[in-house]
Amino acid sequence: MSIVLNHLIVSAADKTEAATFLADLLGLPVSPPAGPFVPVRVNEDLALDFDDRGQVQPGHYAFLVDDGTFDAVLGRLRESQDIAYGAGPGHGWDRRINHLGGGRGVYVRDPNGHSYELFTAVP
Repeated sequence: MSIVLNHLIVSAADKTEAATFLADLLGLPVSPPAGPFVPVRVNEDLALDFDDRGQVQPGHYAFLVDDGTFDAVLGRLRESQDIAYGAGPGHGWDRRINHLGGGRGVYVRDPNGHSYELFTAVP
C-alpha cells in the first residue's frame, strides 16, 4: 500500500471564511461541514479541514498545479486588491510571481496569516 496524505487540519479564526478563501482562490467548492470542520477537497485524496476551535497557528501549504490552474489563480489574484501575494521569501507581497525550478510560482497570504504557495514546477 502506498502512503497518501488524506487531510490536514488548518486552524482559523472563522473556519467558514477561511475555507471559502482557499476554495475561491483555487476555484473549488467548499464541502458541507463534517463534524467541527469545514472541508475543502483539493483532490480525490486530500482535504483541508478548517477548524476554529483553537488558537490560530499560521502554516505554509504548497500546491503543485498545472498551468491552467495557475493562470486561473493568478487571474483571480490580479483582480483583487485585498489579497496579499508575491514572488516569495525575500520579496514580500510584491504582487509578482517567481520562476523557481523553471516554472511559475506565487505565494498568497490568507486572512489568518497562512501562506499558500502554488507552483507549476517543483522548485
